[in-house]
Amino acid sequence: MSIAQEFARAQKEVNELPTRPNNDMLLKLYAYYKQATEGDASGERPEGFDFVRRAKFDAWSEIKGTPKDEAMKKYVALVASLKN
Repeated sequence: MSIAQEFARAQKEVNELPTRPNNDMLLKLYAYYKQATEGDASGERPEGFDFVRRAKFDAWSEIKGTPKDEAMKKYVALVASLKN
């Protein structure tokens, strides 16, 4: 199975996890997903009291430069670790 196929499968499996991941795990999942699908974070960091968008942007920015294939692999591994 190619990494793209594993990534697509993991995207479905994340919605079927037995328990909801904590916020830190959700941010990691978001960051790896965005990096894998869109590449490096772009635009300006959200300002003000929009804490959710700001946290998402920061998590995504932290992995800047990660190749898309590597981000897919990390996403797949993270989902697999959450299934257990």
